[in-house]
Amino acid sequence: MSKNKKMTREDVLRLVKEWDVKFIRLQFTDILGIIKNVAISVEQLERAIDTGIMFDGSSIEGFTRIQESDMYLKPDLDTFAIFPWHPRKSSVARLICDVYTPDGKPFVGDPRSTLRKVIAEAEEMGFTLFAGPEPEFYLFKVDEQGRPTTIPNDEGGYFDLSPVDLGINTRRDIVLALEEMGFEIEASHHEVGPGQHEIDFKYEDALRTADNIATFKFVTKAIAKEHGYHATFMPKPIFGEAGSGMHIHQSLFRDGKNAFYDPNNTLGLSEIAYYYIGGILKHARAIAAITNPTVNSYKRLVPGFEAPVYISWSAANRSALIRIPSAREEATRIEIRNPDPSCNPYLAMAVTLKAGLDGIKNKIDPGTQTLDNIFDMTEEERIDAGIINLPGNIIEAVQELAQNTIIREAIGDHIFEHFVEAKMIEWDVYRTQVHQWELDQYLKIY
Repeated sequence: MSKNKKMTREDVLRLVKEWDVKFIRLQFTDILGIIKNVAISVEQLERAIDTGIMFDGSSIEGFTRIQESDMYLKPDLDTFAIFPWHPRKSSVARLICDVYTPDGKPFVGDPRSTLRKVIAEAEEMGFTLFAGPEPEFYLFKVDEQGRPTTIPNDEGGYFDLSPVDLGINTRRDIVLALEEMGFEIEASHHEVGPGQHEIDFKYEDALRTADNIATFKFVTKAIAKEHGYHATFMPKPIFGEAGSGMHIHQSLFRDGKNAFYDPNNTLGLSEIAYYYIGGILKHARAIAAITNPTVNSYKRLVPGFEAPVYISWSAANRSALIRIPSAREEATRIEIRNPDPSCNPYLAMAVTLKAGLDGIKNKIDPGTQTLDNIFDMTEEERIDAGIINLPGNIIEAVQELAQNTIIREAIGDHIFEHFVEAKMIEWDVYRTQVHQWELDQYLKIY
């Protein structure tokens, strides 16, 4: 991943030769954010760069109908990277791709193209979005058959060091692999839960950040597997322990300067920053369907575990949905605290940016910041302060999404329809299952 200059066709072909690359994985994501890839031999690379590689879109979740199955993958050359955990001889590389239809148009079901569309809207208004994520994950042991358990790899806690933090070697190798692939790692540490970890990487423009999140997830899983662990980005894998979130820091830049900063404001925030916050808060309940997209996501969004539940903003406390970190000037930013790492990063970036732009266009007032710890407030106090809840489950969130024309516009009708269909199936399977809790609760009593 080159940050300083755009990669050219010649650059990629030269690197392929230098690294003795034999296979290239052309990567893309389905609407649920799962990475897919079409592997090609090095002999097919020039054709892939020049004309794209055809694949069957009907087999991909939410992509297209069987009679419209032909799709083309067109590589983004700036995403070229070597997989450092593969042998140096006969190595493997990857390119992240955009999906196109046979007539050469961006496919409306491609999450990456969807984000590009909202980025273009921001650029028309003179803005570029930069974002930095804080993804958390658990490392679990595997059983004798190699299947993941929910037994953490250690009993460490927040910022613990070895020997309590037994994942330190795994985490180190993840960081080293990411750095070899072009990441700038800012922090790496043990998190609150046993076996829970966090790796933060430097902010980039919105598209590159979404690419980085998708890359981070599969690299983490691959390196963990080499160490004999299973890495999971499930939002709440263990009852009673901290869930895994993915706070997203965002700032808009205009003419090379941070548009969120105003030295004359008490908090150092510009009107644009306040309006952007207002837009996200206004659309937060609909956004949750995308940023917290699973049944399990809402097991994390409960009071008492630092995850935000209430729609508010603050520069002072971490119970708010949007927090304003203390850094100012070029580092002025907001931190959106409800997303979790099960989300599709392209869609999550698209809907938060779209909501913020709507706030700017319509000068949406975010209201006063919440200085008190919202978890300590009574329901009456929250109502008096105008603080409402995030949805309580994925179906409630999907219903909010269905009623929100701005956020629906951000993802488009095709992705909306297929996403809702997938979530309805997921909810119905969950709703009709008999869970262990029910057996423990009722089997002996009734």
